Amino acid sequence: MINGAFGSGKTTTAQRLQPLIPNSMIYDPEEVGYMLRKIITEDEEELTDDFQDIELWRILAVKTAQELLKKYKKHLIVPMTIYKAVNFEYIYNGFKSMDREVFHFCLLASENTIKKRIEKRGNTYDAWYQQHTKASITTFNPQLTEFSHLL
Repeated sequence: MINGAFGSGKTTTAQRLQPLIPNSMIYDPEEVGYMLRKIITEDEEELTDDFQDIELWRILAVKTAQELLKKYKKHLIVPMTIYKAVNFEYIYNGFKSMDREVFHFCLLASENTIKKRIEKRGNTYDAWYQQHTKASITTFNPQLTEFSHLL
């Protein structure tokens, strides 16, 4: 698991690690979230700009990993931003139930660095990114976070 704020370098790190880890593949649970946002269009409780608010996302994130492991028998490199404790605990524990050797790394970056990276890839550092970046930076700060035992 490679965690961190949006723009902290998770995908780049995963892409660089993958050739170095034999028998591995990259699995990005954000793709599951994008799929759910396309499917869930009418349930008022589930309409959100953050798929991590959708309970089914965390369930499918784990189930998809389970099926990938079963089918392809490869090590999974999982870059994803998980800043909500309930989602983190569910996914982390779900991965641990499949493989006792789960490693969690959290990439840290300043808000300025994140802003530059987001804009460099063609996105606007708008209110959504600002809000989620601030939440992530606060969550992943080792002095402030309930994740500190896992960072």
